[in-house]
Amino acid sequence: QVQLVESGGGPVQSGGSLRLSCAASGRAVSTYAMGWFRQAPGKERELVARISRSGGIYYADSLKGRFTISRDNAKTTVYLQMNSLKSEDTAVYYCAAGATLTFVRPYWGPGTQVTVSS
Repeated sequence: QVQLVESGGGPVQSGGSLRLSCAASGRAVSTYAMGWFRQAPGKERELVARISRSGGIYYADSLKGRFTISRDNAKTTVYLQMNSLKSEDTAVYYCAAGATLTFVRPYWGPGTQVTVSS
């Protein structure tokens, strides 16, 4: 079992950057597929980026080039670097740890709010 806590969210102006962190305890994040998801008001939760146990990375097509997912060498934290933020990036961002890349019944963090103002 793993416990996840996100941090780094907050208000930011359009065009700005934020770096989200997901701290894991209980088990190393390298033993899971790790992902960042987001949920905007009135919308379904969507996958932003994911990193496999072996380090393979996938991004949602609409976010390629602006967001970067990474995992630290100690394998206890996963990051999401977000650049050139837009108002439509406003959402609660969640970290997830899954047994597979399909993230069926993953562990979730409580989420961190990102608010981009124009």
